Amino acid sequence: MKKLIIAAFIASFFLTISASAQVKPGLVANNHPSTTTAGMIRTADSSRTDAASSTAQLAPDIWGNESLVSLGQDMRQKWANFANTNIPASNMSNIPVSPALTQTYRVGIGDVLDIQLPASLSTKSTLYTVLEGGLLDYPLAKEPLRIGGLTTEAIAARLRTSIKVLDNPSVSVKVRDYASHAVKVIGFVSVPGAKLLRREAVPLYVVLSEAMPMPDATSATLIRAGRSAEVVDLRDTSALSQLVVAGDLIKVSVSSVESTDFFFTGGEINSPGQKPYHAGLTLTQAILASGGPTSTAGGQVRVSRQGADGRLVTTQYNLRGIQIGRIQDPPLQVGDRIEVTRDK
Repeated sequence: MKKLIIAAFIASFFLTISASAQVKPGLVANNHPSTTTAGMIRTADSSRTDAASSTAQLAPDIWGNESLVSLGQDMRQKWANFANTNIPASNMSNIPVSPALTQTYRVGIGDVLDIQLPASLSTKSTLYTVLEGGLLDYPLAKEPLRIGGLTTEAIAARLRTSIKVLDNPSVSVKVRDYASHAVKVIGFVSVPGAKLLRREAVPLYVVLSEAMPMPDATSATLIRAGRSAEVVDLRDTSALSQLVVAGDLIKVSVSSVESTDFFFTGGEINSPGQKPYHAGLTLTQAILASGGPTSTAGGQVRVSRQGADGRLVTTQYNLRGIQIGRIQDPPLQVGDRIEVTRDK
């Protein structure tokens, strides 16, 4: 018992005297306030904008663990194993993008870790910066540990086996400050520059919400090493859900050419005629863009579309069923003809 008390005292002493030497400039160890990031992404400037509120509104189920339910067990296990391999953060751009990456963070150079020994005499947190080469210089380990590319769970497991002054200690590791995963946004945005990620991958629209595209912005070009540049229409909500990873460059642009794509509305609608089409447009959106149904409109809408043989193919939809969610709001295509029927 005396040996355990002495060992615990030594652990507390070393943790206290080493905190200030390991903390990145601008951070304070132990019970003093430190700059943290509550959102999945923040800017890399001194203000360190917190995007927690916007992230929660934009993607409430992307960040929760429940989103993993949609992935097969084999896929989850594959990426769980992949997350625990020692891959330098500098190689993040070469990692295949998977939805599971929105649940994972691998520590990299410059990240600040909060390492605690809950069972020790000291309950104060101690902050340690990940050094060049992905090394962690922890005083209770006999030598620096290479932790670059590991998750916090894997780091805690490695520390438990490396701390010799305590028998099987309980170790808690959290990322206090994120610095190693960044994307860069340029072009027609209000807040350009580097954006730091708190996961291996985040949806494109989360990054753009932080950068705040200007009102006349129409597209974003995603540039990633080893891949062809991809242009994303900012009005296409499905395309905006694709994931971005550290090292990506996002260029937001405006279109210099007016759209030449149209759809057509007629029948019992307040503003019939030719209307500009954009990717992701749905039937109800098109009706609203055409002034909405007239007071004499019925509940049926006909959508006519040109087939491969040049003939029109007409599909009838129940507008009320779409509005109450019983029927999916169908996406439109360029050149579709929409007719709102009269109430019988």
